[in-house]
Amino acid sequence: MANKGPAYGLSRQVQDKIDSKYDPELEQILVEWINRQCGSGVGKPEPGKLGFQAWLKDGRILSELINSLFSGDKPVKKVASPSMAFKQMEQISQFLSAAEKYGVTKTDMFQTVDLWEGKDLAAVQRTLSALGSLAVTKDEGTYNGDPNWFFKKSQENKREFSDDQLKAGKNVIGLQMGSNKGASQEGMSYGRARQIL
Repeated sequence: MANKGPAYGLSRQVQDKIDSKYDPELEQILVEWINRQCGSGVGKPEPGKLGFQAWLKDGRILSELINSLFSGDKPVKKVASPSMAFKQMEQISQFLSAAEKYGVTKTDMFQTVDLWEGKDLAAVQRTLSALGSLAVTKDEGTYNGDPNWFFKKSQENKREFSDDQLKAGKNVIGLQMGSNKGASQEGMSYGRARQIL
């Protein structure tokens, strides 16, 4: 964590809400997947958020992970264990741009400070889950792990209709258009009847 004092008031409530979204079970799945994907050389973190953050903080493991998902040219050219803070953040940024190139959407991405300062580790989990889901969906042979760990993203299911089918569809009245079959206001009364004197 960065060198800053404790949060109070609204800041504390917001940080507690962010921290509550962190999933320890998902952490175990992600650690197991990263170990299978990158090999046992990456090691395993200490259980818990702080161990998970310290394990991924320098960006080396993330870079190895994204490189293992590309079969041809590797997106992160230089994978190292930098000791200087800005180099670590730069390596995390390289992972994020490579993940975006792989197909992870911007909304699923975490910010560099979310990991490096430990501000939102649940966002890091979401990004890694989205990356795993994409790897399972693409099925390029580069995914190493249990396919049931991540959900498979939906894919396009294009359909072709003949002219006869399209013409037949124009004759059908959909329920969205409305229908008054069997509906009337008979027997409905609200309040007292109007009295005319």
